[in-house]
Amino acid sequence: MGLVCEPTSIPGVCIFTPKVFGDARGFFLQTYQTKEYAAAGLDRVFVQDNLSRSRRDTIRGLHYQLKHPQGKLVSVLRGAVLDVAVDIRRGSPTFGRSVAVELSEENRKQLFVPEGFAHGFRVLSESADFCYKCTDFYAPEDEHGVAWDDPALAIPWGDVASPVVSPKDLKLPRLADVPPEQLPEYSGR
Repeated sequence: MGLVCEPTSIPGVCIFTPKVFGDARGFFLQTYQTKEYAAAGLDRVFVQDNLSRSRRDTIRGLHYQLKHPQGKLVSVLRGAVLDVAVDIRRGSPTFGRSVAVELSEENRKQLFVPEGFAHGFRVLSESADFCYKCTDFYAPEDEHGVAWDDPALAIPWGDVASPVVSPKDLKLPRLADVPPEQLPEYSGR
């Protein structure tokens, strides 16, 4: 098995590094294979794939769905991003903590963001093509989020003098201002 799974400081959030086969022609890698990922600890059914392209210093997030929680396996096809998962599960021993990982076309790493986490990223390169597999469908009526720049979260976004943020994301509340009933509940795993 060529897939490497690296646990992070928050249980359930994992960094995957697929095996890359390269030669003079280029390279090949499996971006997902059910049996290998299940053997590495990621036993989920993915129902939707998404692709976005964003320019340098774009910050998307921090997003989550409450009634239709989405686990996400995220990767970068072109460019580089700082990808962030924030534990927002009420009652979790790691509530309010985050994991931040650089994902790029060079390192080919993937991050699994479990259900119950807020997710976002910052584009580090000129532009980035960002791909993610989801365990549930996008439900626009179930969109929620937390402010990307919430000082209590202390996310290491780096030096971003002029972030490019959507008007909708600029209105997101700080985590402390989100009513408890609008946060996922920790289930003990």
